[in-house]
Amino acid sequence: MQIFLVSVGNKMPGWVTQGYQAYARRMPRECELVLKEVAPGKRSKNSSIERLVTEEGDKMAAKIPTGVHRVALDLSGRPWSTPELAAALNRWQTLGKNVALLVGGPDGLAEPVLASANESWCLSNLTFPHPLVRIVVAEQIYRAWSLSRNHPYHR
Repeated sequence: MQIFLVSVGNKMPGWVTQGYQAYARRMPRECELVLKEVAPGKRSKNSSIERLVTEEGDKMAAKIPTGVHRVALDLSGRPWSTPELAAALNRWQTLGKNVALLVGGPDGLAEPVLASANESWCLSNLTFPHPLVRIVVAEQIYRAWSLSRNHPYHR
């Protein structure tokens, strides 16, 4: 199974790339984590946020592989504990499909992308710097995999 992290944001600082890769590289081949970046819209004081979010959603839709199980990361989603995420990861593996984790830009996911999701996950009620989200998601996916395989990392 491949897990695609489809995330709005590109040209990240080196610490973000290093942090994400540190966990993505640890994932086994049978549960590979693959980043697909979506260029964000240019925001200015005169920008239409609705238009920018729609454009980002269109770009995201083009990057989401067909036939995947879609999981939107959204405040309206269900918060999972680490054991619950591990159970979700095991459930995804039994689906026989790849998975796409969908992370919107600073103004969230476009409605069509959110509506296309099979399920929704609330990473936290806290507001994180957007670049940090991809590191946290990668670490949590690795932690969930570790827990499900009785790997010592989870402890």
